[in-house]
Amino acid sequence: MNWKSKDNTKLIQGILALETRSEAEKFLRDLMTENEIKEFASRLKAAEMLTEKVPYTTIERETGLSSTTIARVAKWLNGKEGGYRMIISKLQHHSSNQSRRELS
Repeated sequence: MNWKSKDNTKLIQGILALETRSEAEKFLRDLMTENEIKEFASRLKAAEMLTEKVPYTTIERETGLSSTTIARVAKWLNGKEGGYRMIISKLQHHSSNQSRRELS
């Protein structure tokens, strides 16, 4: 993948320019179909479940993803890029901070 191509650079800049949940929702809805959004959300859920050592059969049942897609997510989760691991860590950190704020 050529992340430095003009079009890919513009896409990344657009994502980084988003400031609110509402902006992200609007952009993602215009960028992708409803089914694509659901698919990507399911892949992220599968990655989270894989980090918790949940069996493939349970992940299949809860996400509706095929075992092939789950295997692909597992490959990327454990791959050198680390995108899934990074975002899961950020989400856990964000959730932890949110919980602390609610307790205050």
